[in-house]
Amino acid sequence: MIPAMNGRAGNSSETQNGTIPLLSLLIALYLAARILQVYRGQIPMLAVVALHVVPLAVFALIHGAMVYRLRGILVFLAICLVIGNISENIGVRTGFPFGHYYFTDLMGPKLFAVPILLGLAYVGMGYLSWILGSLIVGGAHPLAGSRVVTVPLVAAFIMVAWDLSQEPVWSTILRAWVWLQGGAYFGVPASNFFGWYLTVYIIYQLFALYLRGRGPGADSLPSSYWRLAVLLYGISAAGNVLLVFARAGVAVVSDPSGTQWNVSDITRTCAFVSIFTMGAIALLAWVRIAGRKRGS
Repeated sequence: MIPAMNGRAGNSSETQNGTIPLLSLLIALYLAARILQVYRGQIPMLAVVALHVVPLAVFALIHGAMVYRLRGILVFLAICLVIGNISENIGVRTGFPFGHYYFTDLMGPKLFAVPILLGLAYVGMGYLSWILGSLIVGGAHPLAGSRVVTVPLVAAFIMVAWDLSQEPVWSTILRAWVWLQGGAYFGVPASNFFGWYLTVYIIYQLFALYLRGRGPGADSLPSSYWRLAVLLYGISAAGNVLLVFARAGVAVVSDPSGTQWNVSDITRTCAFVSIFTMGAIALLAWVRIAGRKRGS
């Protein structure tokens, strides 16, 4: 079951009183980044990208330390960075498992062929997807029995929903990375999403095996603590909807295969996908928290 759905805090109230405002500040920074993306071209894109990634990663470290202790969240961070960077570097060089692509300089410095900020994106959004998957399947603790497998399977779908909701914007419109052969989903190949699922499933399964048999980092946490993670995932979905109002420099973009795509079609489709995948997931996780609280 979810710790502290009855609102009694096992950790000291002083610690919680200090971390919740800090986590709220990080959420506000991320919200600002999603709004700033609407005005792309007027603000350095690298700054916008950093604000998309860094607050989420810091949120994951702070929130995760409360849930899984510092050692636990550092294990998660290490798994994300190692598996994510290996998978992406192999993908750039061989085309497996995502497809043939390369990264431009939009996301800043790279580790080998992959932007450093992308590795941190695996940490931030990867953690949120894990937490929502845990809540939906039945709680963060204890992780035992069939949930050692089912939580990674569900969390991986939640992470892929995030990519599905914005991939054509970052690749076909913004050109943060380029798909060399284009693809049916506004220039993105279907193999990308299967590759994403495989990569993040491996990350989550390794973390689940680490957690199996281990006690929770916190005996109890207030329900508001869990809602912050759900809220942050929901803001990410809402940010994709805001892109419908972005000031696009061009009306039509082309992928390397020569296929032309209307920018408005891309942003509107991503908005609908965000609402009916990420939005639905966030709503379900929120309802699960409420249900656990009533049942405590």
